[in-house]
Amino acid sequence: MTKTRIQSAETAPDSSPTDGPLSKSPSRWRVTFAALKYPNYRLWFWGQMVSLFGTWMQTTAQGFLVYELTHSPKYLGYVGFASGIPTWFLTLYGGVVADRLPRRTLIIVTQSCMMTLALILAALTFIHAVQAWHILLLACFLGIANSFDAPARQAFVGEMVGRKEMTNAIALNSTMFQSATIVGPAAAGVAYAMFGPGWCFTINGVSFIAVIMALRAMKLESGPRTAGTASALAEVKEGLRYVVAQPVIRILIGMVAATSMFALSIVTLIPAWSVNILGGGASTNGFLLSARGAGSLAGALIIASLGSRIARGRLLTIGSIVFPLLLFAFAFARFLPLSLMLLAGVGVGTILVNNLANAMVQTATPDRLRGRVMGAYTWIFFGFMPLGALWSGTVAEHLSEPAAIVINALLALGVAVAIWFAFPRIREQ
Repeated sequence: MTKTRIQSAETAPDSSPTDGPLSKSPSRWRVTFAALKYPNYRLWFWGQMVSLFGTWMQTTAQGFLVYELTHSPKYLGYVGFASGIPTWFLTLYGGVVADRLPRRTLIIVTQSCMMTLALILAALTFIHAVQAWHILLLACFLGIANSFDAPARQAFVGEMVGRKEMTNAIALNSTMFQSATIVGPAAAGVAYAMFGPGWCFTINGVSFIAVIMALRAMKLESGPRTAGTASALAEVKEGLRYVVAQPVIRILIGMVAATSMFALSIVTLIPAWSVNILGGGASTNGFLLSARGAGSLAGALIIASLGSRIARGRLLTIGSIVFPLLLFAFAFARFLPLSLMLLAGVGVGTILVNNLANAMVQTATPDRLRGRVMGAYTWIFFGFMPLGALWSGTVAEHLSEPAAIVINALLALGVAVAIWFAFPRIREQ
């Protein structure tokens, strides 16, 4: 494998570590939460934590509302497809924009758009005018905003902490995301049952204020940006050429594609699973999503706590085999506590794959290309989820929800085993 020279990170003075309570804490704490030494990252962490709580409240309530309106697993797949299909057309260009413009400014704009969409959905729900096609359309607009937001957000990590703590910061990004998946869906289930979905959408809209304020409060130096003299298409091609030229990056992105297609996409089936398989309702839907989030949080904390001692490639390949086995077992579980335990295990496995692949790709990419490379990464990560949602919803409609999950688990396992034997160098990274 051709080794990529990694330049030393440039860290802005305002992003440098500061002495504080964290520096006096026990060694394990300092290792696990190392990125929180950086003031800008602390602002990002807590702002995103609040915003993501609202996001998961909306995601949970929206899925159950769609199922109540349509009673169709296939339509759940349509919503997932609508939110993700803009990724295929816009994310690579979003990576170019993330390399040309200040990433903080771009994220503020995209987060503001997402806030507006959430409040529109809340208003439609409160006046009892919401229909399934409204949700489809708003999901598509959300996908457009996310196509520009995600590459900028991924590449922005390096501006806050530099390369040394990048793996830890990416793991902590997942801890806040997964913490929100524990609390948000459960809260949404209760709020939906007691007050209706409109309040879930309203809370999400308001929660965006936290991350927007955090971004505005950061003190950042202007990092290098491409001059923009080349066409956007030429810059996209440059980023893709870099990805294609790096064998390890190619395989990592392939693993992420399989995880998005066959594991993350099953979230679209959870509302139907809660009702048809477990005989529950909105609360059951929220608990299942929260269990998956709890497992993902545990996986992210495992990565963060290992610090620089982590054998990233080996842990990633183990996770890629473990999660489809647990997903297969989940397909046959009919007892809620067992289902929650198995989904938590699936969450651990999937976060090991996605987190470590993300960190390994970013640390192997120079800063001037990071937006475009992460655009390609995001294109695959988010682009395969709508395909998986459409695939899973269609299989569930024609066969059954358990059959869809069994098939997905076997396909994901096949990909993991093939990579284990065909690309052993991944385990050495």
